[in-house]
Amino acid sequence: MRVWEDLEPKRVFFHFENLCRVPHGSGNTKAASDYCMAFAQEHGLWAHRDELGDVVIRKAASPGYESHAPIILQGHLDMVCEKEPGETIDMAHEGLRPARDGDFVFARGTTLGGDDGIAIAMILSVLEDDSLAHPPIEALFTVDEETGMYGAAALDPSLLKGRTLLNLDSEDEGVLTVGCAGGARAELCRKGQEEPLTQPVYEVVLGGLTGGHSGVEIDRGRYNANKLMGEFLAALSSDFSLVSLAGGEKDNAIPRECRAVVSCAVSPEAAAAAFAASHQNPNDPGLFLRVSPAKAGRGLSFADSRQAVGLLCELPCGVQEMSPELPGLVQTSLNLGVLRLKEGELTATFSVRSSVGARKAALLEQLRAIGARFGAAYSDHGHYPAWEFRAESPLRDVMVAVYERLTGKKPGVVTIHAGLECGLFAEKLPGLDAVSFGPELLDIHTPRERLSISSTARTYAYLCQVIQSL
Repeated sequence: MRVWEDLEPKRVFFHFENLCRVPHGSGNTKAASDYCMAFAQEHGLWAHRDELGDVVIRKAASPGYESHAPIILQGHLDMVCEKEPGETIDMAHEGLRPARDGDFVFARGTTLGGDDGIAIAMILSVLEDDSLAHPPIEALFTVDEETGMYGAAALDPSLLKGRTLLNLDSEDEGVLTVGCAGGARAELCRKGQEEPLTQPVYEVVLGGLTGGHSGVEIDRGRYNANKLMGEFLAALSSDFSLVSLAGGEKDNAIPRECRAVVSCAVSPEAAAAAFAASHQNPNDPGLFLRVSPAKAGRGLSFADSRQAVGLLCELPCGVQEMSPELPGLVQTSLNLGVLRLKEGELTATFSVRSSVGARKAALLEQLRAIGARFGAAYSDHGHYPAWEFRAESPLRDVMVAVYERLTGKKPGVVTIHAGLECGLFAEKLPGLDAVSFGPELLDIHTPRERLSISSTARTYAYLCQVIQSL
């Protein structure tokens, strides 16, 4: 049974619901890639899929547009898979559960994947609309954007002739994004000595936090559950053995919950209540700490437990620098998105971002140095460049003019503190002119994610008008 069958634009929500019905988390995008390839075959369009799963589909120009330069329409196939605590859906093997509430669509209990499934749906709708006048179109669907932009990094640029790119991976209607931060993933790993436990064992659950996108929402004053758990453990007055830690699922999502199992002589229940009371935050009104008895046989020694917590407390997290040139824009930040302690091995995984390459490198070196002081091994991967603002942009000029003609208002033109694949494409395609935009998406990378239906309709109409104007 289709849930969004009556929504407009019909074909956009038709394709979006189909994508929601198949698993397509990062690293698990074959079903979504298959859907795009089957679409191309059904419509008689040339298509190519590379070894990673990136898909390129070409459509010839409509009559009268044969002499126009080709345009690239681009989105990514993968989504961030987050779900509510206690939710049992297996997002690696099951599709989402689409739902609607007024002007919004969402997925029950999980992220929606509007970032970036709605882009794929819009592009497929453009490709199948033979009534739309358009230049030659190269539709590009990349994989694994959320975990390091690996699809964009591996893309063979010879597949693309266009040098005008419409990226549909933004979440604010009426805002044209023309630059973004660069970034990388970093990891610290420390092995400690486990010993038999001699004290009572407790589980501490710190949760109820708001979370959010680790780039565009890093400056909202929200707690990071992993860092907050470190602060709580450091405040415990008696010696304790740290048995396990589990916080966050994705390095690019601000973690909403962290669980710790500790062995200590005195129950941490009173300390937890006092800590929660002293850390009230209007940006995280749901904060709670719950303590319950647990069972375990071994844990880190007292000394290694203190070292692990000391490392956790000393690690930087959140906004590090604001842009000196653009008021209100974060320049450099990092997010401790995933924290694990299992069988004596502590692993901390970060998303690091900066619009200045030297500052990103300095922050990574700071992580390396802190890790070395605590005996932790360091590694990094998934580097992607910043997308630099282009002073002269014919595409931007067209998009501003079309927006003003449709709405009577000027669009916002911004650079953002988040990663977009446009930086990698700009490196691969010399002379590339790119703009990113999209419909209104709220609370992406969290189970509260929702997409505005009316904004989707307006944004799709805008996309079609832009295409006809190029």
